[in-house]
Amino acid sequence: MQSDQRLASLDQFRGYTVAGMLFVNFLGSFLFIRQHLPNLGHWHTYCSFADTIMPQFFFAVGFAYRLTYLRRCDQEGVHAARVHTVRRNLGLLLIGFIIHHLDGNYKTFEKLRDIGFAGFLTESFQRNFFQTLTHIALTSLLILPVVGKSIPQRLGMMATAALLFHIFSENGYYQAVMKRPGIDGGPLGFLTWTIPMIAGTLAYDAVSQIPDKAFGFMLAMAFGFMLAGYGLSCLNLVTYPNGVSEPYTITSFLLEPPFVAPARPVNIWTMSQRAGSISYLTFGAGFAMLVFALFYQACDRMKWIGLGLFKTFGTNALAAYILHAMVESAIGPFAPKDSPWSYIVFIFAIYFAICTIILRALERRGLILKI
Repeated sequence: MQSDQRLASLDQFRGYTVAGMLFVNFLGSFLFIRQHLPNLGHWHTYCSFADTIMPQFFFAVGFAYRLTYLRRCDQEGVHAARVHTVRRNLGLLLIGFIIHHLDGNYKTFEKLRDIGFAGFLTESFQRNFFQTLTHIALTSLLILPVVGKSIPQRLGMMATAALLFHIFSENGYYQAVMKRPGIDGGPLGFLTWTIPMIAGTLAYDAVSQIPDKAFGFMLAMAFGFMLAGYGLSCLNLVTYPNGVSEPYTITSFLLEPPFVAPARPVNIWTMSQRAGSISYLTFGAGFAMLVFALFYQACDRMKWIGLGLFKTFGTNALAAYILHAMVESAIGPFAPKDSPWSYIVFIFAIYFAICTIILRALERRGLILKI
């Protein structure tokens, strides 16, 4: 299979993910939407449709990461490939700093001086900085030693990072992130974001090595990941503060499925984007694999050309990510959270149109934002 063909399906997948991001990030906080279409919002107590979007970004990054890393290794050598990767992700961290900002607001120099350097580090790097771009950069750096290695080595990195995150979470980190509250798993969230990113590298292996069987292979992996994530979330039933009630039946040990709000208190095993929980990222990796597999089958096997809108969004995903927050800031003051559904549709159409017009203009001029 040719690389441009792979990138055609990958761009469609990215474009769908960007469109989904625009959709849920803008609509999810309206009171009408949260009441009548709750799956479009982030609730942090289960995996909603909105929560499936961010793992798809990491999945796409993982796919492209392995593709470009192996290509660079062949062309320039391993050392050059690693140096390029480090530089790229340090640049992404800088962009993350600009986009996400740090915590704290020091209105006087005296206040800044009194907090001290240690206090500055403690207060400033708790929440805001650790969002999508930062986590992508840190996760990419974490898996750099194995991104060009075998499947067992990559799965070993995935399991090790997840285990470390669980150990930290069991020893107070989960409570800290949920209480602060953290964003996307907080400062250590990159440990579990390895799951969808490495899943993306596995999809690349399937597409590049067994293109005729890749669809079935990815479907099997997708359902395996999703079932594993759901199984882990069911541990909520047998851990504090919950417990399985008698009489015992099979359903006694089955939690509500993804996309359904829980009826019991949440804990460390709950699917939660805020917590960056292992169950959530495992299920999210599988769901991303499923969506990508469908795009692969449609675009690369059945020769569907895809949607022009998805191509526009997918080829300039970083620009779209930065742009959408700026447009939302401009439109937000005119979008009260208690708006009726008709006005929500109207204001979202304006927001979506502005994003699309700017991205199409960039596309026509060949201006693609890359690191």
